[in-house]
Amino acid sequence: MTAASTEQPLLLTQRRIWIIFGALIAGMMLSSLDQTIVSTAMPTIVGQLGGVEHQAWITTAYLLATTIVMPIYGKFGDVLGRRNLFLIAIALFTLASIGAAFAGDFWTFVTFRAMQGLGGGGLMILSQAIIADIVPASERGKYLGPLGAIFGLSAIAGPLLGGFFVDHLTWQWAFYINIPIGIAAFAIAWFALTIPNKKATKRVDIAGVVTLSLATTLLIFFTDFGGKSDFGWDALETWMLGAGFLAAVAAFVWVESRAEDPIIPLGLFRNPIFINATAIGFTLGLGMFSAIAFVPTFLQMSSGASAAASGLLMLPMMVGMMGTSIWSGLAITKTGKYKLYPIVGALVTAAAMVAMTSLAATTPIWLICVYLFVFGAGLGLIMQVVVLVVQNAVDPDMVGTATSTNNYFREVGASLGVAIFGAMFASRLSEKLTAIFTDSGAADAGNATATLDPQTLATLPDPVRDAIVTAYADSLAPVFWYLIPFILIAFVFALFLKQVPLSDQAGMVARGEAISGPEADALEAAQRASKAAGTDAVDSAEPVSVSTGSIATATGADDDLPAAGEPQRV
Repeated sequence: MTAASTEQPLLLTQRRIWIIFGALIAGMMLSSLDQTIVSTAMPTIVGQLGGVEHQAWITTAYLLATTIVMPIYGKFGDVLGRRNLFLIAIALFTLASIGAAFAGDFWTFVTFRAMQGLGGGGLMILSQAIIADIVPASERGKYLGPLGAIFGLSAIAGPLLGGFFVDHLTWQWAFYINIPIGIAAFAIAWFALTIPNKKATKRVDIAGVVTLSLATTLLIFFTDFGGKSDFGWDALETWMLGAGFLAAVAAFVWVESRAEDPIIPLGLFRNPIFINATAIGFTLGLGMFSAIAFVPTFLQMSSGASAAASGLLMLPMMVGMMGTSIWSGLAITKTGKYKLYPIVGALVTAAAMVAMTSLAATTPIWLICVYLFVFGAGLGLIMQVVVLVVQNAVDPDMVGTATSTNNYFREVGASLGVAIFGAMFASRLSEKLTAIFTDSGAADAGNATATLDPQTLATLPDPVRDAIVTAYADSLAPVFWYLIPFILIAFVFALFLKQVPLSDQAGMVARGEAISGPEADALEAAQRASKAAGTDAVDSAEPVSVSTGSIATATGADDDLPAAGEPQRV
């Protein structure tokens, strides 16, 4: 007999859906809060640990690790179930936070940031896939919108907390705070995430995991070396990494074409809707994350704002993102139409980036807030919609794989963007700062550049401080010109995005693993009545035919809700 016929399906009542959704919210809060705290504290961290010229690696290491593990979490979630993987991701993220807090040098800190990425990638992918498991695509927008808005809520609290820690405590508190949040998130997920685990029936694609990870790593190092002043695009080392990347990609394609159960099935790339939505995510990632990663640094150093003030200045962007993310999700649920939102979102985001090219030390704070609000509003119209489109375009058995593959290419774009444009920013900045300190008569201009942080900046003579502020503005603002073409490419892809009907079945229902809607409500009511009467529902109720899952099941169960991670059995 099949698994669907030997195990009683989960009852996806509205109550259970909200309980599971609460567990996902806790996990997403943990991951997104950390990223925004670090972005605000970054100038102080790199100044104290001596890594100003390498600061892009704080973001790149996290994104690289996140990118590598996304397809792994997605595929393994489809094969083994998502509950245990979600718990592992929370635990890994929390333990890495402890290591980052106690890091004594810059590269140790970067290593623990990469470990955080190994957990953060799972929290992101598994949350989106579990929503697809329990909520049909036609209703998913109203859940994906708030889930995306958690990033906005965390990004409001994160910069404020990061600024407070830097100004009044130490930057280590940006990681200490993850410990109680991580423990709470783990406890909530342990008790609330009541979805069953599975057993693998096919050989795990280890060769695919290795070759994909190798290709991703070589690509990021290729772009990083190309953007460095001590290597550059004409260096032999840079092109050796590029050749290695191409070889790894070829090996990955060869491995996947022969794998019994590939980590990224090549058949996905014959799906035109998947290709289009994934291309939007890739090009958006190139521009979006580069801007988000370095705007707080610009605000602190170029505008002379404190860490706390720069956190407040990021608030408009998150308000814009939250508002349009939630609004678009509700509108898609109501109308069933999604194509317009990424089109408008790409145009709005591009307009905001054009405005950001004019940023300077003399730009009024209120105008910067307007730019950031518009930028966030554009992103909110795109990010969650693309995920919904991908999940709706594939078979329910592949929802985790498709979700992770879509996110993987967006993160590849983000990693490329941060590595390339971050290297451009850091290279220009390092040259300008070294010249400034040399002209000012500093004994060791290189060390002064590497250890510069906002606190040190405030102690410098006015002419030197003004020159440094101008250097930050002149180094970062022009980078936005290079990001705009990628957002416009995303706009073109959005124009060709096909509108198809949204599915009215949740993934677990379509796979015969759950029952939802009136059938689930009726079965739960029968269980409650049976328990109240002191009888067994199996003996007191006839089997119910469930059309949505094409299965038949008895109404009996020992408990209202099963133990965490334990499937109900007849």
